[in-house]
Amino acid sequence: MINKSVVLLSAGLDSTVNFYEALRDTEVMLALTFDYGQRAAKQEVAKAKVLADLNHVRHMVIELPWFKNLGHSGLTSEASVPKVSPEKLDDLGAAKASAKAVWIPNRNGVFLNIAASLAEGIGANMVIPGFNAEEAETFPDNSFDFIRATRKAFTYSTANSVNVQCYTITKNKVDIVKMGKSLQVPFHNIWPCYLSLEKWCGQCESCQRAKRAFQAAGVKVDGSFLL
Repeated sequence: MINKSVVLLSAGLDSTVNFYEALRDTEVMLALTFDYGQRAAKQEVAKAKVLADLNHVRHMVIELPWFKNLGHSGLTSEASVPKVSPEKLDDLGAAKASAKAVWIPNRNGVFLNIAASLAEGIGANMVIPGFNAEEAETFPDNSFDFIRATRKAFTYSTANSVNVQCYTITKNKVDIVKMGKSLQVPFHNIWPCYLSLEKWCGQCESCQRAKRAFQAAGVKVDGSFLL
């Protein structure tokens, strides 16, 4: 029996690669994008819709404006978005400081619970987020332990025991780019940036990690996407 899934699609590198693998491995019933007041919302929603439409998948946007009232994350407030230089990406201290600056309380927990509710409601048995091992070092809600705990919780909170699957949970960004290349992901349609400019800013940590991964994997991305 083929699994039926709901994919959490922000149009970032990780979520997009998971989306394309889910298309191969499951029947994707819904691509779900969250607008929680993040600076990149406009581009994330637009790019996610393009990706969903390209693959004839229903796309839904869930608005969670109250997230802006939680803490002082650089993603949702006037606080500055941290910039991490390429040589600092593997500096755990610098990465932790950057993670703290963009942290939003229980964001992924809320996202997965909403996705699980929708999944059960439409007859899907799986939700698929875009996490990775590289960022799990500083974001505990990107970790396999978090997925394992959420799976257990869903055996109680969903009647069909919705499963959580992430195809990139053990991979770093370079491996994710290589995986995306093998899946023929249209990388020009992704949006890894923390901001919502005309092009990727190329300076925030998320952009820096994506740029480094593309370079290390030998995958060329049109330079016009970067400021």
